[in-house]
Formats: sequence, structure tokens, C-alpha cells
Amino acid sequence: MPQRTDLFDLSRLGLTSGDGRRLDLHVGVEPFAYGGSQYAVDPKVVPVRLDVSRTTGNGWALRLRFEASVAGPCMRCLEDASPTFPVDAYEVHQPGGGEELTSPYMEDELDLAAWARDALALALPAQITCRPDCAGLCPQCGANLNEDPDHAHEAEPHHRWAKLSELKFD
Repeated sequence: MPQRTDLFDLSRLGLTSGDGRRLDLHVGVEPFAYGGSQYAVDPKVVPVRLDVSRTTGNGWALRLRFEASVAGPCMRCLEDASPTFPVDAYEVHQPGGGEELTSPYMEDELDLAAWARDALALALPAQITCRPDCAGLCPQCGANLNEDPDHAHEAEPHHRWAKLSELKFD
């Protein structure tokens, strides 16, 4: 198993203004709740690419890229889903630059684990599905419409005509 780098001390790179480095690291991404369901990240230790540039005034320009799968229930049919999502996130940390130029992931070290988890959460779609064309469940009986695409129910009569169905002709 590769060595995890959840926290990274950028100062040890020894970069001066205008310098940059590309680093290939491994970060642990914690599971999270999304839409009321629990989702695990696969793999638990994600290979990431971190591009680091030193800006003027002791600041940093950062880019984080990786791919990860989330495993949990499909939000339409409740079957197992494990789609993969690409993540490409940017951060700028300029000390004294105000709230917009201060990264929440920078203290004494760069918190790569928190940044990767948040960036993955932001890359997720509104619904996590087992496949893009998931048909979901039948709203009347709960049957999985992926297994039976021709599933149908007899239409209920309009409520104004419902009493006529009670008539008996003998």
C-alpha cells in the first residue's frame, strides 16, 4: 500500500517566487453522507497529482487532480452504485489577501485529505446513480424498472368516473 500524504508541508519544497513543482501523492479520502445515504470512496487511498506554484508575497497557487469512485446506493433504484468521477480543483493561498485569497486547507501545512474530500463532494452530480440511464423504481409497486422496462399498470379511471365502475349490469 502506498504511503499516505494527508498533510503536506509546502515549505519543505524550498520554492521561491515563480517556482513550481508537480507531485504525485496518495491521499486518504474519508467516506461521507450524501442525500441521506452513506458513500465510501474507492480506493480508500487515492492517487492524486498536486501542482504547486509559489506566488509573490509568500503565497501559493495549488491544483489537485484525481479520479475516485463512490460506492453506495443508487438514488433512483437503490441498487449498488459505484460511478467514477474526475476531480480538478484549484486553491490560492495569499497571506493577508483577505477571505477570497485564503485557503481553508492551509494552516502550517496543506490539508490534502480535507481538500480532496471536499473537492470530490463538489464534483458529484445531484444524484448518484448506478448508470446514467437508470429508470428507477415504479412509483406504484416499487418494481425495478431497469429489470423490466415494459413494466406498466392499468390506468386508474378518472376520479369523476370512478363511481361508474361500481355499477353492476346483470
